[in-house]
Amino acid sequence: MSKEIELSIERPDELYSIAKALASEVRIEIIKLLNYNSLNVNEISECLNIPASTAAVNVKVLEEAGLIHTELQPGARGSMKLCSRKRDIIRMVLKSYSSSHDNSHFINMPIGSYVDCKAAPTCGLASEKGYIDTEDEPRGFYNPGRWQAQLIWFHKGYLEYRFPNTVLEGTKAKLVEVSLELCSEAPNYQNDWPSDITMWINGHDCGTWTSPGDFGGRRGKLNPPWWSDGSTQFGKLKTWRVNKTGAYIDEKKSAEINVNTLELEKNDYITVRIGIKEDANNIGGINIFGDKFGDYSQHIVMRLDY
Repeated sequence: MSKEIELSIERPDELYSIAKALASEVRIEIIKLLNYNSLNVNEISECLNIPASTAAVNVKVLEEAGLIHTELQPGARGSMKLCSRKRDIIRMVLKSYSSSHDNSHFINMPIGSYVDCKAAPTCGLASEKGYIDTEDEPRGFYNPGRWQAQLIWFHKGYLEYRFPNTVLEGTKAKLVEVSLELCSEAPNYQNDWPSDITMWINGHDCGTWTSPGDFGGRRGKLNPPWWSDGSTQFGKLKTWRVNKTGAYIDEKKSAEINVNTLELEKNDYITVRIGIKEDANNIGGINIFGDKFGDYSQHIVMRLDY
């Protein structure tokens, strides 16, 4: 599930539900707690020094608004409700559109579905169940089992993906957005390990993000039990966006190109390359996370507005 949700004035019930859920200091504090760990209702009650009944009521409001996820697990005295955060980003569109407003199309690309690659050690691939092929062996990147990858890492090189653009037939793209969880790559992990990571769309440089490190020190929220505590644990969710005014990484302008430059409708697919430039100032590698590793339950997500 995407960790991002867009609210619209065209969907007032959804907007009101989430606005109501956030209009409470207690509920904001609960969301803050869930930034770090999943907690049950009693633990939330203890952390915030509030009655368990109050915690339960506020958890229910957040759950009904779709902001947190809960599941019942066995406890010492019956079952307990375990809570985890469901959303990271909420966008709000207050402008009302006519029936001719832009359409949005989302494509979820598994991280192992690359069509071209170049990787230098340290490098490797892991699935939810174990390593795919041999660590630090670039030949392993061609293993057919790469389709199951949930974590991919390399010190230098790139991965290239092809996204379908069928939805653009007979129309014009107004925005393309690519989001994914990633970080630098160091042996084991190094929180201070900068790496200049670049994205190209249809061969055009859309900007470079300097990852501050290869993150560890706590377990990634989604990591399977077999994954070592001493290895890379999680990344940051970053978004490259190109529209009519330019290219952006999150909200910061990153390149003087626009969506027309990319000619997204021209070919049978859209090419996305993620990698390290050979002349980058910080060649610190890449970790790319799938929907069952790291902190964010998603692979690589492309959004097309048209």
